[in-house]
Amino acid sequence: MPTDPDLDQEIHRLRGQGAAFAVATVVRTMASTAARPGARALVDGDGRILAGFLGGGCVRGAVGRAARAALAEGVTKFLSLRPEDLLAADGVSPGETHEGVEYARNGCPSRGALDIFIEPVLPKPRLLVCGAGPVAMALGRLSEGFDFHRTLAHADGADVPAGAFDAQAGTLMDVGAWPGADFVVVATQGAGDARAMSQAMARDPEYVAFVGSRRKFAALSETLVAQGADPAALARVRSPAGLHIHAITPDEIALSILAQIVAARRSGARDDA
Repeated sequence: MPTDPDLDQEIHRLRGQGAAFAVATVVRTMASTAARPGARALVDGDGRILAGFLGGGCVRGAVGRAARAALAEGVTKFLSLRPEDLLAADGVSPGETHEGVEYARNGCPSRGALDIFIEPVLPKPRLLVCGAGPVAMALGRLSEGFDFHRTLAHADGADVPAGAFDAQAGTLMDVGAWPGADFVVVATQGAGDARAMSQAMARDPEYVAFVGSRRKFAALSETLVAQGADPAALARVRSPAGLHIHAITPDEIALSILAQIVAARRSGARDDA
């Protein structure tokens, strides 16, 4: 099937920006339609067509609604747009779903029918590792095979070691400039613990973990509470970081942390231990 280079370039651009969008592809048509099989369009989270063409307003509205649902639920959708008489002949009503197919009325004068596959493209979850020690570096190595947008940050402003990550990297910035992250691991190990933890909690990520003993984190928590930190937010921090697998080496500790992150990511729960 031929591809539209401009549309492919726009997909690449949107993915690079970390934008959420859906790709709607016509897979079958019947009778007269403005779009043909293989036609594609990109749809944003508000249901607006960003690029490409599938047809007139009678098609765009139904595609926009299905794309919004696909992005909100994180699942693909299969939309069948048909004239009202064809829907009635098949015994279905607009808005019904049968065997994975969502039906909608095509009110275009052409009275054609289109089947459209809608695939959500969601941004990669952001993993931020704060620190320059052995555990932080091990997390960088081991997380390479996971589907994260990875960032390395240093609370002490040190240079990022060459090759630590293949994604963007830099020093830990002020709260207002620090990019958001879904998963944060504070592995500063004494080099700016309080600053890194306060920065992490300010973004209210899905997961925050602290590499260190319970006693060390308890002392850090006292310091942060005295500085105005929310005790409830501190109570959600995973410390010691990682699942209990009797880890000793930096790689083993990193493995236990990544396992915990995967469990939190897949379950969607913020307070799993």
